[in-house]
Amino acid sequence: MDVVLKIMQYIMNDLGAVVGLPIIIIIMGLIFRMKIGAAVKSGITVGIGFKGLSVIVSLLMTTITPVVEYYGKMGTGYSVTDLPFPVVGGASWTVPFAAIVVPAIVLINIILLKLKVTKVINVDIWNFMHFLVPGALAYVLFHNVVLGAIVTIAAGTLELFFAQWLAPKWQETFECEGVTCTTLPAACGYFVSVGVNKLIDLIPGLRDVDVDMESLSDKLGIFGDSSIVGLIIGFCLGMASKQGVGPSVVIGMEIATVLIVIPKMVGIMMEGITPIGNAATAVMRKSMGEDAELLIGMDVAVGLGHPAAVTCTILAMPFVILMGLLIPGMKYFPIGVLGTICYCAPSPVAASKGNMFRSLICTIVVCAYTVVLANVFIPEATAMLQATGVGIKGMVTEAGFGGNFINVIVEFLSRIF
Repeated sequence: MDVVLKIMQYIMNDLGAVVGLPIIIIIMGLIFRMKIGAAVKSGITVGIGFKGLSVIVSLLMTTITPVVEYYGKMGTGYSVTDLPFPVVGGASWTVPFAAIVVPAIVLINIILLKLKVTKVINVDIWNFMHFLVPGALAYVLFHNVVLGAIVTIAAGTLELFFAQWLAPKWQETFECEGVTCTTLPAACGYFVSVGVNKLIDLIPGLRDVDVDMESLSDKLGIFGDSSIVGLIIGFCLGMASKQGVGPSVVIGMEIATVLIVIPKMVGIMMEGITPIGNAATAVMRKSMGEDAELLIGMDVAVGLGHPAAVTCTILAMPFVILMGLLIPGMKYFPIGVLGTICYCAPSPVAASKGNMFRSLICTIVVCAYTVVLANVFIPEATAMLQATGVGIKGMVTEAGFGGNFINVIVEFLSRIF
């Protein structure tokens, strides 16, 4: 088991998802009887798309850095570091029970598929960190290895059922047949967004507002085009943070680039995933009957290409900056949260059926509770990261400690007991 864990840690932490995901896709293709060449091509294609997404998201963060630094200097009393999520994810793989629970989650997934209890096969091994982090919290805060293992396995199993429930809405919204989302924080964001939509339905006038990117583009002409929207928003962000006209135009162009390129990268990913899905469905139907269906559980990044998702990402940024400045008692400036907005947006878009107005409101709400709860549970986040040997200095937090509800439940219970 220890050898398996070390191999997985090397792939996930040292090589990263850009290499790890293609390896998993190739192995899946071979399991589902694809020819070696076809399986390798699918894996590499998915890896290229995922790498493209990573590069463009990094560009987005680099682009808004001057804006974030400007507003960050306006605040006072920030004594806590907002870590990037790969640091926390990497730390979670070091817990003593990781070598047992990771294979256990995979085995449980296979058993549930065989028993037809679920249709989802979760290939998103990189995001197993979202199961391991609450387990690590339980282990550190309650000083109990067994409890940590149970929490991790429970999170990994529950996510399969959520992913199956979400699948029809996910496929309809993002046009990705045979694919669903198995990223745990996305589940939390979807549940909250469903609730927000129900509240909007109770408000006369507001419930009738229906804005989708296609109709917006038709009504506004060139000003409804994603590239123009990105250019204008970026320019306004630059000018509002006193970057000057030239740098503001550059920020606008780079954000426009992000809005246009992200959907194309998602399209490349889907080009690689589709043959795997077709092969998997064919094998499942041969072994389990013609009505058998298999859903491939993927990263929430599959939903990033929707026009409403990328637009919500940009529009929500000023609100998150304001949260860092205006929410009383903030001990950190949410730089890391700004980097996760793009991953928060797809769930609100799915829950809002692509309605841009509702999607934006839901995205802001998701970001708000993420920012607030990550601030509330700073002591628990710090304790977990200190125990996993990351070598941090001072107090720290990260968006996942507020955005993943299983983390929040563990953190809350640790304060009670």
